[in-house]
Amino acid sequence: MTTAAAIRRAFAGRWHGAFAFEGPGINARGDRDGNIPDAVFDVPSVRDAAVLVPLVDRPDGMTVLLTQRTAHLAAHGGQISFPGGRVEPEDTDAVATALRETEEEVGLPPTQVEVVGRLDTYYTRTGFRVVPVVGLVQPPFFLQPDPSEVQEVFEVPLAFIRDPGSRQRQSREFKGALRHFWVFPYNERYIWGATAGMLVNLCDVLGVPD
Repeated sequence: MTTAAAIRRAFAGRWHGAFAFEGPGINARGDRDGNIPDAVFDVPSVRDAAVLVPLVDRPDGMTVLLTQRTAHLAAHGGQISFPGGRVEPEDTDAVATALRETEEEVGLPPTQVEVVGRLDTYYTRTGFRVVPVVGLVQPPFFLQPDPSEVQEVFEVPLAFIRDPGSRQRQSREFKGALRHFWVFPYNERYIWGATAGMLVNLCDVLGVPD
């Protein structure tokens, strides 16, 4: 079973760039990876954002906390995502953005999150440059989702995410090009897109499960 100590060890060397979006030693991945020509990404400019990848240290096993966005949202409405959002002028770095947005979206205070590191910067098809900030969350905690942004908050066992058999590589035609993407079907839920891509990155960092 994955422990908090094991996660801290896995991320011990992943503080490069002080949570910057680009720079020396910062790896990048995203929706473009190996499948869609850059011309398909018809966006006027890149917008910076950050998300929190919350790993909840439950007694019966670590879980990943996720949200389902409300259907009416203009960007990624109805999709499953990590809590997070755009960088605001007052944010000092990606950590500040991820923690602020998480508290606004689901009511989890920054004091209950132990930031342990980061994943690769992720570029989305819709023009966002996202830093995924990984944090450990110790129960108990009380969530108050913002109904204007979050339809539901739920948890998925980290053991399920780390099982190579849980992920699927699927494809879909998008603007005349065949797009390939990761999917984690979990019960009645369908985790895909940037969230699934970041989960694959998380599995890469944690390595093959015991």
